[in-house]
Amino acid sequence: MRFTGFMLDMDGTIYKGWDPIPGAKGFIDALKSKGIPFVFLTNNSSHSRSYYYDKLTKMGFDVSLDNVLTSNIATIRYVLSEHPGSRVYVVGSPDVVEEVRAAGVNVVDDEPDIVYLTFDRTITYDKINKAFKALKKGAILIATHPDDVCPTETDYDIDIGPFIRMFEQMCQTHAVIIGKPNRLMLEMAALEMGVDPDGAVMVGDRLYTDIRMGQDAGITSILVLSGETSRDDLSSSDVKPTYVLDSVADIPSMLE
Repeated sequence: MRFTGFMLDMDGTIYKGWDPIPGAKGFIDALKSKGIPFVFLTNNSSHSRSYYYDKLTKMGFDVSLDNVLTSNIATIRYVLSEHPGSRVYVVGSPDVVEEVRAAGVNVVDDEPDIVYLTFDRTITYDKINKAFKALKKGAILIATHPDDVCPTETDYDIDIGPFIRMFEQMCQTHAVIIGKPNRLMLEMAALEMGVDPDGAVMVGDRLYTDIRMGQDAGITSILVLSGETSRDDLSSSDVKPTYVLDSVADIPSMLE
């Protein structure tokens, strides 16, 4: 394998819920022992970056905060760069809203220029209706990622995708989606690692986000079958990874 660094999905790739994927810790240890840069690149925007760092360390992974890049962090950077000073209504959990505000985004509760949609496990009818009314008045819809479901220890939960489609249909708008497979996530991850993005490897369990990003960017991708995608899904998809493995536990042998 030729690579400059590894971009690693988390949900379904490194862990499910609070259960690490067997062999995942050994994989991370192998990358560290060989001095190979890596960054956890997650679309999950239900919590702040520090939450995912704490989660990884509590599960026993030897990582730093700099090893974690979420779709919320990427979306914050996009809004600050492309829409500076805009009034932003964030549909998100309290720690995510605070992360957005603390980064310097002008977070408001009324008359927003932007509806900022995250994977919000605390979502309410009031939040949905407030976002709907703002979008009908002309606010821009920006979403952190397109995932339809989020893996848990035993099943899947509804993620942000159905809400994006609902708002697009109801408000006759089109969302700007920042997370994987958007190349912006690849470029930000490469910047975090200090490597050439064209030489990075994307490792993940989803065809339509993780592997799609790798395929669109023309970089090496590794599909792991420990999460959402099955071999049957792969056979019927036009998105094809470079490698298919049962889990990240199989990657260290490829680094020899």
